[in-house]
Order: sequence, then structure tokens, then C-alpha cells
Amino acid sequence: MAQAGFDVVLLEPAASSQRPREALGDNWDNRVYALNHVAHALLSSLKVWDAMDLSRIAPVDAMAVRGDAGAIPGQLAFDAYGARVNALAWIVEDGNLNQALDAALRFASNLRIISGTTTKLITGANQVCIEFDNGDVLETSLVVGADGANSWVRAQADIGLDYRSYNQRAVVANFSCEKPHHGVASQWFLGADGIVALLPLPGERVSLVWSAPEHLADTLLREPVEKLAARLTALPEQALGQMSILPPAAPSAFPLRLISSQSAIAHRVALVGDAAHVVHPLAGQGMNLGFADVDALLAALGKRELQSDCGDARTLGRYARARKEEVMLMQIATDGLQRLFASELAPLRTLRNAGLALVDRIPFLKRRLMSHAFGKAASVNLEESSK
Repeated sequence: MAQAGFDVVLLEPAASSQRPREALGDNWDNRVYALNHVAHALLSSLKVWDAMDLSRIAPVDAMAVRGDAGAIPGQLAFDAYGARVNALAWIVEDGNLNQALDAALRFASNLRIISGTTTKLITGANQVCIEFDNGDVLETSLVVGADGANSWVRAQADIGLDYRSYNQRAVVANFSCEKPHHGVASQWFLGADGIVALLPLPGERVSLVWSAPEHLADTLLREPVEKLAARLTALPEQALGQMSILPPAAPSAFPLRLISSQSAIAHRVALVGDAAHVVHPLAGQGMNLGFADVDALLAALGKRELQSDCGDARTLGRYARARKEEVMLMQIATDGLQRLFASELAPLRTLRNAGLALVDRIPFLKRRLMSHAFGKAASVNLEESSK
């Protein structure tokens, strides 16, 4: 927003509630993102991508998705060469990304950062007032709620939400592997045991995201890390060999839920990222949806009428319409897949494995799936490859 020429105030939590951001050093951040082409293009345009430590970023050259055990083996594969792109995605650590964003903030001349505790958001016809616990008041034309799944902005704007817990937690950790991963991101649907993803990191390292039922997540977090490594080594058709956990050598976890705000906008308010929508991580698209929100909001603001301010209702309506379909389709797809592969009914197990195998043999369907995952920045290449 600041680079686009707007005067911006970034509201951060009170300093006492913030954790200092530590240098990664020899540790590998447990939280990673599979950033797609839209995210890559946006961060590159902001000069943020090249500000990251590129030696810690791994391109995803191929993906292998495996169904659970059944009479019909199910497998689905994608590769960058077939899609005519240089990479399917890039695996980036949370700390690496945030350190680059923090640095970018320091170079924005028309941006102020305020650290404090907000108490009330009051919208008027031509402005929004934000009140702080110390009595200060901030007046602005537009409030962007980028404050996460438990968004204070969303609640203050009285935007309702639909919520459902998956009764799962994503157990995350990083491992070194005996054999090279060759840039392949692997995923296993394990039925009652959830979904396991091993994402490539630089060198012979991978990042684990195990979407596990609550009881299994408790076990994975409690048992010795060697047992978790042994579980990964024993995965069907696992080609990485023996696994050993990387520092900080302790897995962590976060709850999985489906959250959909009933609107992406309110009067002089726009929601982006997890404040607007939270999806299951099985497709690795949560952060990408957030960056696509930012991209769409900037585009809508750039197209507003000359006499309109940035909180104009028509402008925000344009943003909401631009995001509605993609977000809805991603929520339906991820939720539907999670439900389908969580079932232990034998007919459904056969059907879902057969479905994976069928899609793998139909190039058009594979291109459509990749187009949605990559975002609009790579869709032209995919369309051209189909001709």
C-alpha cells in the first residue's frame, strides 16, 4: 500500500505482547509456506523476494500425491516441465519471509508503525476512527484487517463468519533425509491417520506438515522424535530413506479449522488473509490466498474513480467480487478432499483412489488443477501448453 503511494499506518500489538524475531541461524523454521506464482510476482514487485535469504528457499519441481491403501492404488503427479513453468511453487520459511518484510517496512517513507492496544473501531460516512486504550484516536479512510483468524477488525466491523473445526492439528517439523528429494513435494492421504506432506527444503532436507486427528497429534508431539522420524521413514513408497529431525529438534502444532467470513468487506473495511478465510492446509494454499487478496485489493484501489478515496464502497465492492469465486472454490475443494479422504468406508476408499488415478491420466483436468494452485500469474503458460 505504501509503495502504491498511499499514506499508511501499520497497527501492531503492544510491544509487551510481541515476541522478538530471532535470526534463523542453524535452525529451520517449523512453519513454512508453499508460495505460488501470484505470491512470487507480488513479493518480487515489492523488492521483498530478493531481500530474503534465497539459499534457504527451495523450488518445488514436482509433486506426488498418493492415496491410502486399497485395491486400486491411487496416485497423482505434477511436474514443472509438463506445466511449462520454472517451478510449481517455492518453499519459504515463515521467519525468512517476515524478516524480509520487516526490512522492507523500514524503507517505506509514507508509512508509520504504531504499537498499542486498540479498543474500538467506529465507522462514519467519510472516515473510520480507531480508539486506543491510552485515549488516542486514529482517523483514516480505510481499515484493512490483516490480523489473522481471530480478527479484531472483523469483529469490530460486525462481519459474521462460518466456522467448523476439523478436530485435527497440523504437526510441523523439519528433517534431514538420507537420499535427495529432487525437488519433489510428496503427500500421502492416510485415511484415519490424516494427511502427511513432506516439502522440499534446500539440500537433503524436508519440512513435515502432518494434518493429524487430535489424538494422533497428541501422540506425535509426546513421543520421542526418533519415533516420529521412523513413522516418516515407513511411509509407503517413501524414497528419502532414513529421516532425522533438524534443530530446534522439537515438532510444533496448530489447530486446523474452516473459517469463512460472510463478507470480505464492510463500510470502509476490507479483510485479507486469514481474517477473511482459513482453509485446510492439504493444498498449501492458505498464504497464497492471502497474497492474492492483497494483489486484488491493490488492483481495485488502482482502478477507483479519481474523486473517490480508498474507502469508497464501489472500490471495495470491486475487491470483494474479484476474490469471491477463487476463495469459495478453494474452500470447497480443500474441505471436500479432507472429508472424502477422512472416511474409512470401503466404497469411498476405492472411489477416491480411482479418482486420483483417473485425474492423473487426463491432462486437461491436471492443467485445471495446476492453474488454480498456481494463480493467474502462471495460467497463461498452462493455457498455451494445452494447445
